[in-house]
Amino acid sequence: MTTHRIPVIGGDGVGPEVIREGKKVIDAVSEVEGFDVEWVEYPHGADHYLGTGELISEDTLKELSAYKAIYLGALGDPRVEPGVLELGILLKTRFYFDQYVNLRPIKLLDGVWTPLKDKGPEDIDFTVVRENTEDFYIGIGGRSTKGTSKCQLELIRELYHVKFGLDVETDSDEIAYQIGVISKEGAERVIRYTFELAVKEGRTKVTCVDKANVITYMYGFWREAFRRVASDYPNIETDFNFVDAVTMWFVKNPEWYQMIVTPNLFGDIITDLGAMIQGGLGVAPGANINPGGTSMFEPIHGSAPKYKGMDRVNPIATIWSGALLLDSLGEAGAAGKIEKAIREVLREGKVRTYDLGGTSKTSEVGTAIADRVKTVEL
Repeated sequence: MTTHRIPVIGGDGVGPEVIREGKKVIDAVSEVEGFDVEWVEYPHGADHYLGTGELISEDTLKELSAYKAIYLGALGDPRVEPGVLELGILLKTRFYFDQYVNLRPIKLLDGVWTPLKDKGPEDIDFTVVRENTEDFYIGIGGRSTKGTSKCQLELIRELYHVKFGLDVETDSDEIAYQIGVISKEGAERVIRYTFELAVKEGRTKVTCVDKANVITYMYGFWREAFRRVASDYPNIETDFNFVDAVTMWFVKNPEWYQMIVTPNLFGDIITDLGAMIQGGLGVAPGANINPGGTSMFEPIHGSAPKYKGMDRVNPIATIWSGALLLDSLGEAGAAGKIEKAIREVLREGKVRTYDLGGTSKTSEVGTAIADRVKTVEL
């Protein structure tokens, strides 16, 4: 019997609560599908940081590299300066493992309300692939005050190494600058992943989202990479949307979209909008993927510290992320059963949390889905 060892970072706020339900569902489906799961717990998050001063060490990252998939709850705590945990744990892990694909299925399920008038599950069913390691999220920049100054900035990636030597002269009292980087290698690999996923899922159209009309150097470069890769897939239709336009069309005509690929910053923005049109952050799964290395699976919502310990929040995003995790481990049948169980429980409407108009507890939703995976058939 196959045994999957899966490291778990429950994180902060409601993270441990939703992860508990995700593990419950995975344990249930593993019994049906005939594999074992061994959970390996890691303490990283606010409590660990405040107690030890450590975010996540190089030794821990090296240890995690032995695994194919990490299961993450949520990070963020009001006791810690905003961004410290997110940058020091989440982004550090994404960059360390070169998780260059951020995958976001945007599907409206039966029984879930959408704020879009006259739209149903047949209209909202697409996937956003966000480049996850480049663009303005590389975290390099600085500030300069009046006069002249020099700055050395460095970007180290698995694919390449870049150094910027800046001579800054300004008569402004103070300026701030942020540098974004898109590489040919980085753009082409995530775009090709998107086209390959489209082929696998039987999709017929891929949309490129950028802002090449204004940020011409980086996003014009991105668009060139899209055209190069698209030429290898002549049977797939392509089109281009500027990011401001796509936010409008998500609301007006979401049925236009099948697969979307976009740089990091814009992907971060439009996937939150995607989450809302599919019913909210509570039903929005996410994955950070390195197809040949270690990937990480998490809901896209935050840690919601005000709900910590209340057994109140919706665990479906985390449970659905667990399905994506199992699929990455080759357990497609188990993944399919989890998604179908989620669909059936939501369609029935008997068990749902406050955000979906119900009164059920986090644990009750998890139990309902765990019970259902034992009986669903694909």
